Amino acid sequence: MPSLILGIESTAHTFGTSVASSEGRILSDAKKVYVPIAGRGIHPREAAQHHSTMAAAVIREALTKAKVSPRALDGVAVALGPGLGPTLRIGATLARAIASKLRIPLIPVHHAIGHIEIGALTTGSSDPLLVLLSGGHTTIAAFASRRWRIYGETEDITLGNLLDMFARSAGLPSPGGPEIERLAAKGANFIELPYTVKGNDVSYSGLLTAATKLLHAGRPVEDLCYSIQEVSFSMLAEAVERSLAHTEKDEVLLVGGVASNSVLRKKLQIVAAEHSASFRAVDPSYAGDCGAQISWTGTLAFGCRLFIDIERSQVRPRWRLDEVDIPWR
Repeated sequence: MPSLILGIESTAHTFGTSVASSEGRILSDAKKVYVPIAGRGIHPREAAQHHSTMAAAVIREALTKAKVSPRALDGVAVALGPGLGPTLRIGATLARAIASKLRIPLIPVHHAIGHIEIGALTTGSSDPLLVLLSGGHTTIAAFASRRWRIYGETEDITLGNLLDMFARSAGLPSPGGPEIERLAAKGANFIELPYTVKGNDVSYSGLLTAATKLLHAGRPVEDLCYSIQEVSFSMLAEAVERSLAHTEKDEVLLVGGVASNSVLRKKLQIVAAEHSASFRAVDPSYAGDCGAQISWTGTLAFGCRLFIDIERSQVRPRWRLDEVDIPWR
């Protein structure tokens, strides 16, 4: 009999739940997303209140769509970090209660590992150079000796933060990435912006400051969106190319919420092709935060009996990717 794992995601703006089977099937994926007031970022306490209000209905929806009763579950997986402390605690508290009530294992999942494994599942990727881009991560990594090893990352804000923060300055709806991509397609003029690459690392804070100043000075938002994408994505592509040349991987895997951007995908596809590597990107339906990334990773961890006692299941808002042992790879 295949194992059935309930996954709970609550690291930031999304409360998501999903049921996955150890056969490699996502049986359901339900979510509710906290949307902050225009011009504001995520308020952790407000997001936590949203998750607390929506949790019961979202869990019920996931179980109903999967046609699974709570008693049929073999384990409950939860993202314990990294993320926002108040929202993480909502998911962790619910997962502990479910595990205790049903007397099933509690499975700790690192949010970034969830992005990676749902990407690997949906693309068939096995040993890639990883490019993880989300609100909390701008990371280039490769797997070796049971862990993801970091080859490059942001030195300040992430690519997702850059896009969201500029969008807020421009009064665009949240999340900012899709709206910036839409406006960028209308941009007609490239505006020079700071380009900062240090080895395999990137720095986006100077770019954000310059673009925001130009916005307030009256430069067209469409041109700025176009230029922000061109500069920030080219910076990343340079760092990815250097990492790919060093690791000599034959595939590049793009995961995380920003992975749905078509311009970024094309740039990284060109980089991969120049190094005779295949390019793969997570299915857009699983690119953003979702319960499926946690439930599927939970099934992998369940197979290795990676459980955690409720008393030790504290959330870890600053949990780094390269601190996590991965026995199933």
